[in-house]
Amino acid sequence: MSKIIDTFIAPRCHDKIEILYQDDHLVLINKPAGLLSLSGKNSQNIDSVHHRLVQLFPGCTLVHRLDFGTSGLMVVALNKAINASLCQQFSQRTVTKVYSALLCGHLDNNQGVIDAAIAKDPALFPLMSICAIHGKPARSRYRVAERFYHELENGSLLPLTRVELTPETGRTHQLRIHCQQLGHPILGCDLYGGRLQPGTEWTSRLMLHASELHFVHPVSEEWVKAHNSSPF
Repeated sequence: MSKIIDTFIAPRCHDKIEILYQDDHLVLINKPAGLLSLSGKNSQNIDSVHHRLVQLFPGCTLVHRLDFGTSGLMVVALNKAINASLCQQFSQRTVTKVYSALLCGHLDNNQGVIDAAIAKDPALFPLMSICAIHGKPARSRYRVAERFYHELENGSLLPLTRVELTPETGRTHQLRIHCQQLGHPILGCDLYGGRLQPGTEWTSRLMLHASELHFVHPVSEEWVKAHNSSPF
């Protein structure tokens, strides 16, 4: 297998991490778009969610990640025991994650399921691919919230659909590649067709936001149902 070389250099992110909740065990944050979850292997990519938070909470660890361009809810563990408990919930798929997104075009159906296996291909890095033979099972649900038109500077209208996306598995780039598979890529997605349609170049970011996160608190054993409204 060929060696993967990550040449991506993240532009500086001036937006701050918003701390939504904290106790002695965990922290809930709102991650800004344009910030890495973890510092990259490239020495120029030091700034990240973890790099910033470890200054405030020494020993904290990320339980899960959001893509560089995705904003929204993340839970961060403040010690190893909490990390292990939360990671178990994620691996057992008892955590509910809901995302808000703007998709290119108008979807025909009001709701549906995308069931398409996803595979890594070092030759295409950082892209993932749909592959029934070598891919790992991946399943996402979608629900249409709104269909509308965005008026461009030239007066033409760009059709967009606001959706709620619920991944039932947690593959890399799952929602982005599944929406492309649906024929309606996420607006602003440079990897999976979200900047190809005329008029989409105006968008400043990937229009994907982690808006809900439901899990059981490892200590109180009560359900935590976090909500964070989409900024777009």
